[in-house]
Amino acid sequence: MLEPLRQGLPPLDPAAVSNAASCALPARLEAVREARQFTRRTLGQWDVGERFDDVCLVVSELVTNALRHALPSPALRTCEQEPPVRLHLMRWTSRLVCAVRDPSHDSPVAGDSEDFSAESGRGLFLVDSFADSWGWHPLAGTLSGKVVWALFRLPPA
Repeated sequence: MLEPLRQGLPPLDPAAVSNAASCALPARLEAVREARQFTRRTLGQWDVGERFDDVCLVVSELVTNALRHALPSPALRTCEQEPPVRLHLMRWTSRLVCAVRDPSHDSPVAGDSEDFSAESGRGLFLVDSFADSWGWHPLAGTLSGKVVWALFRLPPA
């Protein structure tokens, strides 16, 4: 159902990006609300229209997963570390990508829960349901960790 998790981002010309924004998120669950507010403000400025709610839901799920599953235990974190999770929003004429960077090298794992009343375990199922495409890839170079991304097709203006 959620395969392949390790797929590449569809070809997108970086020179054609019409808008981009990002924000650093602290290692606390309140950061999900902050990410959602940042996304709402940014998408409002970009006039994304009918995909607005879908994108905000997916951002919430991706950030929640990063905070719950991709961070070292609180005992291993240091105060001097830069915020461990970063949200990136990039808009092309007909596409929008939201990407969440975290320090973990572990691949995202979809929950096995078929209980739709469960309070957790459905995040990647929701991402798969609301985004047009999604995947992840490890970071390279001086950056450590991975990026989990979701792509949304935008209707013509």
